[in-house]
Parts: sequence; structure tokens; C-alpha cells
Amino acid sequence: MMPPGSLALATPRGGRPPAARQSRFRGGKLGFSFVRLTMAFLVAAAPGRPQAQEDVPFITTPDVVTLAMLELAGVGPQDNVVDLGSGDGRIVITAARRFGAHGLGVEIVPELVAASRQHARAAGVAERAVFVEQDLFATDLRQATVVTMYLLPAVNLQLRPRLLALKPGTRIVSHDWDLGDWRPDRSLSLDVPDKAIGKDKRSTVHLWVVPAPVQGLWCSEGLRLEIAQRFQRFSASFTAAGATVPQAVVDGQVGAAELNAPGEATGTRARLRLEDAALTLAEATGALAAWQGRSFSRAGASGCARA
Repeated sequence: MMPPGSLALATPRGGRPPAARQSRFRGGKLGFSFVRLTMAFLVAAAPGRPQAQEDVPFITTPDVVTLAMLELAGVGPQDNVVDLGSGDGRIVITAARRFGAHGLGVEIVPELVAASRQHARAAGVAERAVFVEQDLFATDLRQATVVTMYLLPAVNLQLRPRLLALKPGTRIVSHDWDLGDWRPDRSLSLDVPDKAIGKDKRSTVHLWVVPAPVQGLWCSEGLRLEIAQRFQRFSASFTAAGATVPQAVVDGQVGAAELNAPGEATGTRARLRLEDAALTLAEATGALAAWQGRSFSRAGASGCARA
């Protein structure tokens, strides 16, 4: 009998419990040493070298990290979790069984795909935990609300444009490796005594929420809004018709459907809501107070006609 809350996968009587999740892309062997992992990363990141799927080895993801990844993403019954490099299926099966989510595991090794399907059947979640043998770069991610991964940094960076293009609000969780200068919205470090690599036996789990794409020029009657966006950070300038300098410049964070500029330093707070391709200044103080409630639409090829 499994202890309460155990993440161990159910197996048929007399069956052998599955090994800890092996997160991989393609190729490699169990038992890679940390030195070999480092060498694989250096080769993968070599300038001018196309990323081969053989470059990402198996790395064990302990149960405590699996659970932390899903909890950090706030996974629930409404979610569709896609695990890139799903190994024995541990993350997808846990998401389905413990959190009620639907999930897709993408794995390039046929033996691991077959084992994952068997584990899902044994856990009673085969209808909600699906596994495919597929190159992760060929995977359609558009239906995902949560993407999980434990890949090498070079592979993460190759995936980054596709992840940024997902529906705003999609959550992305990565074990240990980040996404370069796209800084995580949250990070969590935890002790992992049974971690297969590293001396300090700790893991870091990173979370990103895909921001709304709001870069560019937006127009309202007699008012122009210019937004410069870098991932989830933005700077916005509000300029009245006929003016040569902005009335206000605010900086803040872009979410799935809102832009928030707290304005502690300037005394001008702004909260913009994105809905139906329009930005509305839902809250404004200081220099923007008179324009609260204004709606902006994206500028056409000729810019803002009235500002």
C-alpha cells in the first residue's frame, strides 16, 4: 500500500516500481555523471552548432521536485499540462492523479513512452494522461495551459520564442535551468537529498507566466500611448495631442491581461486592462488621473490619426 500523499506510481502486483522520472529529449544513458552532463551542455551550446536531440541526457527528477513544479504552477482540474521530455511520465501522471489535470507527455524514446502509458493505466488516469513519441520541437503547444521541462539551458533558449508566443497567462515551469534574460516571475529553492547530480543536493524551480504582447503605439482621442516591452516588463509614455514631451512615463509589469505600474517613485500609478484588442486605463493617479477610463486601440500604419 502506498503511504498517504505518496507520489509513487501504482504498478501491477509483482511489478517493479518505475525508476524516478528520467527527463530527457533524446539519447543518452542512465547514470550520466555530472561531468558528462556538463560536457553535453558545453557541446550543445557550442556556437554555430545546431541542437541535436542527442544532446540532452537522462536526469532524475525526484518526487519532491515534481510536486513543487506542479504546485508552483498552481495546476488544477482546468489545466492541460504538457511535459517536454516526459521520461517515465511522472509529472503528467501526478498532474492527472493528484491535481485532476489533463496532460500530454512528449518523449522521443519509444520504450519510455510505452512504460509511461503502462504507468498511466496502472494509476487509473490513462484517459487524462496521454503520451506520444515525438520531437519536442515538433510538438504543438497551443493547447497547453502549463508547460513543464527539465532540459539543458541551450535547449531552453531554443524553445523560448515558441514559449513566448503561447497564449498570455500560460505558465511555464523549469527545473534548475532558466530562460536567459527572460527572468522568472517566481523561483523556489528546495533541499533534494536524493538528487542525482550536484554536490549541494538542492534544486531550483522557476515559474514564468507568458505576458500579453503590448509593444507598440496605441491611440485614443487626443492621446497617444507608446509602450516598450521586454518580456514581462514595460515602460509606457502618455503624450497629449500637440505635445512634444510626454505628460507621464510609467514602468511596471505585464501580466496575461493587465499592465501594472505601481508608481511609488513618481506618484503616478497606472493599471491598464487588455480586453478585445483594446487597452483601458482602468486606474490612474497623479499626472494620469484625468485620463482614467480612457481606451486605446493599436495604431494603424499611419500612426495615431488624432494625436
